[in-house]
Amino acid sequence: MDTAAIALIVALIVTMACGLEITWSLGLACIVAVLLDPNLTFVVISQRIFANSNSFSMLAIPAFILAGDIMSKGGLSKRLVAFADSLVGWISGGISLVSIVACTFFAAISGSSVATTAAIGGLMYPEMSKRGYPEDYSAAVQAIGGTLGIVIPPSIVLVIYGNITGTPVGDLLMAGVIPGVICCIFLCIYAYYKAKKYKFPKAEKFSFKRFLHSFKGAIWALVMPVIILGGIYAGIFTPTESAVIAVVYGTLVCLFIYREVTFKSIWEIIQSTAVGTANLMILVVTAQMFGWLISYYKIPQFVTRFMLSYVSGKYMFWGIIILLLIVCGMFLEVGATNLILAPILAPIAAAFGIDPVHFGLVLVFLLAMGQATPPFGTCLFVSCGISKRSVGAVSRQIVPFILVEIMCGVLFAMVPVLSTLLPNLISG
Repeated sequence: MDTAAIALIVALIVTMACGLEITWSLGLACIVAVLLDPNLTFVVISQRIFANSNSFSMLAIPAFILAGDIMSKGGLSKRLVAFADSLVGWISGGISLVSIVACTFFAAISGSSVATTAAIGGLMYPEMSKRGYPEDYSAAVQAIGGTLGIVIPPSIVLVIYGNITGTPVGDLLMAGVIPGVICCIFLCIYAYYKAKKYKFPKAEKFSFKRFLHSFKGAIWALVMPVIILGGIYAGIFTPTESAVIAVVYGTLVCLFIYREVTFKSIWEIIQSTAVGTANLMILVVTAQMFGWLISYYKIPQFVTRFMLSYVSGKYMFWGIIILLLIVCGMFLEVGATNLILAPILAPIAAAFGIDPVHFGLVLVFLLAMGQATPPFGTCLFVSCGISKRSVGAVSRQIVPFILVEIMCGVLFAMVPVLSTLLPNLISG
């Protein structure tokens, strides 16, 4: 392997180990490689940065962020909670099931795990505590529910994965529907088992009248993912255009139907989104530059040859990847991990005959799980901040939920039809 290629990888590892922000780590690693390679210049690098960022599909990122921010501040979360409560609140341990189901619904709006935990957790944690649930367990439920935010479409991480690997974004978004719902069901099953075992309280009996009333209040929120995904696969608009549709739809609903935001607050949301998007795009562009250098030095081909020599078959490959992603998810931020590993692992998966949509979904799902795992899970931190509980105490309660998600990850890896069924069915 070329000296500059080795320096690229070593510089990234060293700078990250020193605690440098991932954006700076990626940038400095690229600079080290350029300085050591006489065939590369900073002019080439600047041209590549422009080429990488000059992508129409990348416009979906700020638009989905803006749509999620508008709808999360526009009264969507409390209406979704009320709907989820009417749906599953009457079951044993119902309020914990309400949290998970509400997170699932909200994930289909926000596209963000952290936003999901913050919005739903802020409402549900006090309610669970008030009804007598252990505080550490209540906080753990909010953290694990938030992990569904980047699996269920629209997902910003899946959009980024599609852009850096060349996988169709529309297929990736659709691939997250069935796995997201399955994971929600399994998490609910464990929450139900836990409630039965420890005799947690349950709410009033099911009321069809209350269900209809809450459904009426939440229907505008529930329709949004249908419009986005339906529009994409009906050929009405592209995945990028769907993000803009989401912004327009969310603004109209929150302004004129729910009336919980004003033109002034929307302008403040736009400003906040602009700052957040700028930070994210700097990271994305830097990571794309890193990905281009990885391809330039043929590192994926090198790793592929190495793994093909020592890894005997697709299932052994999956075992290594699942373990790798679980460990990375524990210590690295999901977006950064996605940006670093996707350009390396996607070609290797293709060499083992794995469908790129299937692999992308499993990769993002396992990285999403890392947002709830100690010691650096962002959803875990948000939940601890809401509950004022220690990370250690909440972590002990979240371990069984993590094991459930690992089981789901293995299931999705071994049964590709769960992620490819809808894309293949709709695409024909």
